[in-house]
Amino acid sequence: MPQQDSDGRISAVRSFNRFYTRKLGVLDQQLLKTPFSLSEARVLYELANGENLAAKEIGIELGLDPGYLSRIIQNFDENGLITRKPLSSDRRQYQLSLTAKGRQAFAKLDRSSHDDVAAMLATLPRGDSERLIGAMAVIERLLGTPSGSPPAILRGPRPGDMGWVVQSHGSLYASEYGFDSSFEGLVAEIAAKFLSSFDASRERCWIAEIDGAQVGSIFLVRHTDDVAKLRLLLVDPAGRGQRLGRRLVGECVAFGRQCGYRKITLWTQSILVAARGIYQDAGFVLVATEPHRSFGQSLIGETWEREL
Repeated sequence: MPQQDSDGRISAVRSFNRFYTRKLGVLDQQLLKTPFSLSEARVLYELANGENLAAKEIGIELGLDPGYLSRIIQNFDENGLITRKPLSSDRRQYQLSLTAKGRQAFAKLDRSSHDDVAAMLATLPRGDSERLIGAMAVIERLLGTPSGSPPAILRGPRPGDMGWVVQSHGSLYASEYGFDSSFEGLVAEIAAKFLSSFDASRERCWIAEIDGAQVGSIFLVRHTDDVAKLRLLLVDPAGRGQRLGRRLVGECVAFGRQCGYRKITLWTQSILVAARGIYQDAGFVLVATEPHRSFGQSLIGETWEREL
């Protein structure tokens, strides 16, 4: 490649980097008018969406210098945002958890981030906003891990998505678990109720997409003023292998906490081993079981809950 072409491409990338960091305000000393820097906000995010993480794990995930991370953790501790407990396997390492004050701080930061991005997207026509999201997915795929499936993006539902949710649940559960058409009917009822009584302030649906094709779904809906219900988690075989189910459940937990729910509950079946593992890893606890005959199968229904 001629040197001039190479220099031009490098200049274009650097110019985009300057524009994008300026647009998102990541060079501000305080991110989104909060007392946190970008790195501190990322550490808060990992703590809010993980369970009993060690400082070393966070450092590896974010690529932070150990000394810099140590100063962030010390600052969080001094401000009452976290608790630290030495690991039994290595007393030099600490298990970190957010305190109630820390969760409140993250919820405020998360809401500010959500509102800031929403305001930016609101200035774009619908078609342009979709092009922007698609372009971001391309950048992430090209600069991310070179092997495996392209990363899924999570978005809100569009016209036609509910039909996909119903059809995909029906066909996948029939082929993998032998469920009959009554299960597809139940999914259709849930989707129809979501559309007819949707409360944007307390309910949400996420659709996972890879290269324009739907590969996953999850819903968080109001059960009572204090309790939300997680429903219709699905990961299509085309989206498996990249921890997509955990991402979807993590979005529900973060949104439920942001909305002020006290607890999230869900109903699943004992034969859904992969889903049960995802719920358990996300902090859900099995609280009740009940044998039943549904969907043409003899099943054991399970109720799981997670305190927020």
